[in-house]
Amino acid sequence: MSAQGEHRTARARPRPVRSPRRRAAAAMALAVFGLAGAVPPALAAVEVPGSGTVELAFTPGDAIDARIVAAIDAAKREVLVLAYAFTQQKIARALIAAHARGVAVEVVADRTQTLETPHSAIPLLAAAGVPVWLDGNFAAAHNKVVVVDGGLARATTVTGSYNFTSSAQRRNAENVAIFHNNAGVAQAYRAYFKRLQARAQRMEDADAAPERPPRR
Repeated sequence: MSAQGEHRTARARPRPVRSPRRRAAAAMALAVFGLAGAVPPALAAVEVPGSGTVELAFTPGDAIDARIVAAIDAAKREVLVLAYAFTQQKIARALIAAHARGVAVEVVADRTQTLETPHSAIPLLAAAGVPVWLDGNFAAAHNKVVVVDGGLARATTVTGSYNFTSSAQRRNAENVAIFHNNAGVAQAYRAYFKRLQARAQRMEDADAAPERPPRR
């Protein structure tokens, strides 16, 4: 059979008939996920053109904590942090120092890790005046991201498996990629930060925050 014949055959197939219940469920799904103006549950993947340099670091062996501190120390306008476990005092002190010199520092941290982990550095940041949001909307807010000066061409973004903890530096096998002078990567992560921040709860209101959804 020719390709043209195949095409005609495909068009001639009858469409399956949906029951009224299935049609109603489909209409409800469309209304929830966009046609009624609601925000979809996920953003499309982002492709970013290459620019600047990418620095890769690994533990054990590389001083990732020092690299993150250096990026924060170089901030001129803004530092945004997405954190899961955060007990690393060096990084906390660098964020507090940046806040003290007028850099806009904001942190979104995993709610359970913050409230239940001994020696979490997040309360220290909040006590120093750094705005903190707690994210309990997921089974785990498992991001480890630092965005420095995301609106500038010289922006730096740090991301990888590395939690902001001493164990990540001294005991674990971890990695980070540091994107230097790459505004596109920084803007993508900045938009992701703002999306999560909009649904998170300010730390001072943590007692009123809803419980995290159960794992499935």
